[in-house]
Amino acid sequence: MPSKTRIVFEDFFPAMIEKLGAEGFMDELCNGFRLLMDGEKGVITFESLKKNSVALGLQGMSDDELMCRLEEGDLDGDGELNQMEFCVLMFRLSPDLMNGSTRWLEEVLMN
Repeated sequence: MPSKTRIVFEDFFPAMIEKLGAEGFMDELCNGFRLLMDGEKGVITFESLKKNSVALGLQGMSDDELMCRLEEGDLDGDGELNQMEFCVLMFRLSPDLMNGSTRWLEEVLMN
């Protein structure tokens, strides 16, 4: 039986930081947020995540999986992700980023 192999975008984050630097990486995270957000509300909603998930290769995720991902990052409990919540979630989803986050944060703050 053939196995389904899916590339998880978080796996590329450490390499992106090495290539772009911490500030460039944060710019790319913000670009990702803008790609997924509802243009009128300025936040990521379930509807905007579902609509734009194809751009991230997440079209195979069920509504429940998308909702769980949204809820996982929703720190203030409003059912949506603002830009800060999105960035925090992206760091939490990548163990390698969590391990190196102090170094990268210091790099951004020093610039």
